[in-house]
Amino acid sequence: MELTYKYVFYIGIVVVVFLLFSIFFKVKKKNKYKDGVKIANTKYAKSIPYYKEILLKYKVLSISILSVCLVCIGISFILLSRPAKVDTNETKSYSRDIFLCMDVSTSVDELNLQIIDNLKDIVKDLKGERVGINIFNTSSVQIVPLTDDYDYVLEVLDELEKSIKAADDILNSSNYDYEYRFSGTLVGNETRGSSLIGDGLASSVLCFPNLEEDKERTRIIIFSTDNDLRGQEIIPLKQAAALAKKKNVKVFGICPKEALDKDKAEMKSAIESSRWNFL
Repeated sequence: MELTYKYVFYIGIVVVVFLLFSIFFKVKKKNKYKDGVKIANTKYAKSIPYYKEILLKYKVLSISILSVCLVCIGISFILLSRPAKVDTNETKSYSRDIFLCMDVSTSVDELNLQIIDNLKDIVKDLKGERVGINIFNTSSVQIVPLTDDYDYVLEVLDELEKSIKAADDILNSSNYDYEYRFSGTLVGNETRGSSLIGDGLASSVLCFPNLEEDKERTRIIIFSTDNDLRGQEIIPLKQAAALAKKKNVKVFGICPKEALDKDKAEMKSAIESSRWNFL
């Protein structure tokens, strides 16, 4: 603990010591009757138990009041000197934001399970980076906004993993687990179709905050899909990749081996045309 105004503290010590000496010398003063009137024959009165009891109470209360006053004065001077505790914390700041953009259509289940398993290990070792998760099919849902609460990220990854595995064992899985990844991602499925790849990527790009204000921050999207388009996109994949490039968002596209060659080629062309990586 440090004192902001040390001189106030020292003044307080002098004042308290002065008051203690004043009280001590006043008690020891020989002329006890300077301001009073002497009374004769008080020896008997002083021997009465009631008198002794009252006198004892008076002395105890007097000493208590004086002690409390001295303590209060001392504390007042301590507070006036403004005690403060100085802690130096070194916070490591990382300028990286990472979004997992995952196509949750059933055709990508095997790839998604591998990504989730690897991402869990990565998240456990992160220190300071922010992580977010978007899932999409017909529509996109942000299930984890950018956060450094890694326990929560791991919890959501576990829920996604259970939901994907529930498709292989529906009879022994809860309805909640099975529906988890489909809730919100099939809005408009009847009219718009499914696996709207470009919309999923574009929505993840626009989920990064302060894209214009903080251009120095590194932003990354891990984009998993088989690029098997089954509907009408609002934003085609090439335009979504160009948007990522314009906003300086790095995209790492991951496609399963089982995907059709033409879908792989189209996805690779779109990702690499924006100078990002295709795996």
